[in-house]
Amino acid sequence: MKIIVAIKQVPERDAQIAVAADGRWIAEEDLAYTINEPDAYALEEALQLKEKNGGEVVALSVGPERVGTTLREALAKGADRAIHIEYEGAVDTLALARMMAEAVKAEAPDLILTGLQSDDLGLGQTGVVLAELLGIPHATIIMQVEKTDAGLRVKRELEDGWFQHVEMPLPALLTIQSGGNKLRYATLMGIKKAKSKETRTVVGETVGDAGPIELMRVYLPEKQKKTEMLTGSASEVAAQIVEKLKFEVRVL
Repeated sequence: MKIIVAIKQVPERDAQIAVAADGRWIAEEDLAYTINEPDAYALEEALQLKEKNGGEVVALSVGPERVGTTLREALAKGADRAIHIEYEGAVDTLALARMMAEAVKAEAPDLILTGLQSDDLGLGQTGVVLAELLGIPHATIIMQVEKTDAGLRVKRELEDGWFQHVEMPLPALLTIQSGGNKLRYATLMGIKKAKSKETRTVVGETVGDAGPIELMRVYLPEKQKKTEMLTGSASEVAAQIVEKLKFEVRVL
């Protein structure tokens, strides 16, 4: 089974984020970067599937030159090789998925895994858009994956503690929820082996009506204070308070 895992490089969770001087993005000069946590769970799921069923795990990432460090981390954890789609700047989800689709088509994988969403933007769109471009079935919020004779059996997380089990054919794409497995660390031997593993670099290009996006302003939420006097009888004021708690504060 050939599995491609799409991973994204994001700022470390405990990094001190500040808005850049021009106000159009965050200041990146002193940031440390790491693998997106949901993507780390997707990588772990892929590695476990390989250990049980054999095959190959290929790490795929889009981004500038610094993305190479995150791909090497994936190789050190057990991925067999990596593909780096080198691209500078921000693009919309469709453009990003199109770049990835071109690389994936050339590989003809049995399974594609992505994280449910990214820690930085949290859009949760790339995996499902990629599946649509490739014309393959997909399932989201996956906690567990099992290879079967007919394809896959997956466990999806629903609301209120409910789960759904789905049978799927291959090839397919799954977006993996965090917490389904225990993440492994890169061993010293894995780090040494990663140096000899293949990382293929291709130049990313935007295609069609999707492409670069321009961020006009990034800023901290603006705090506002507002005082409103409620009038009427005690029962009328109580009713008004309940309505505001339901529809404005949204805590009921």
